[in-house]
Amino acid sequence: MPTFDYSHAPEGYVCPFCLIVQGKFVPPVISQVDDVVYQDERVTAVIGSHQWPHNPGNTLIFPNQHYENVYTLPPEYGIDIQRVVRWLALAMKEIYRCDGVSTRQHNEPAGNQDVWHYHTHVTPRFHNDNFYHTLATNRILMPPTERSAHAQRLRAALETKTGAPGGTPA
Repeated sequence: MPTFDYSHAPEGYVCPFCLIVQGKFVPPVISQVDDVVYQDERVTAVIGSHQWPHNPGNTLIFPNQHYENVYTLPPEYGIDIQRVVRWLALAMKEIYRCDGVSTRQHNEPAGNQDVWHYHTHVTPRFHNDNFYHTLATNRILMPPTERSAHAQRLRAALETKTGAPGGTPA
């Protein structure tokens, strides 16, 4: 299999997602330990530090190993990530009573990637929420107490509604 070098991480990049996996909630990490929705030996999911006012609950899922983008992510991690995407989508339907769920994954600067660690967004959607029209302009930093409340609700739903083993952080 060919290898690809489509790396855009700057020299000396400190990956916030790698720090989260290591349990180090220090800058540049904005997230806090209470933001972790799910973690196992291969995958971590956290409430996004930034949210959209009409779509709270945006959650990021990433491999615990550092892979910058889809070009370098081993296929077996895609299976693990998709499993958690599905669990979170089901949990969001339950707790937010959303009309749908969007999943997004970005690669390279032109693809709007801004953290140089592969991740997938799972976002609750509602009829007429204009999410994609306001994606770039309405994103706000959610206070830690609000993020924690969303994470707690998602953890509980993962545990009771989706069959996710140990729906709480590892």
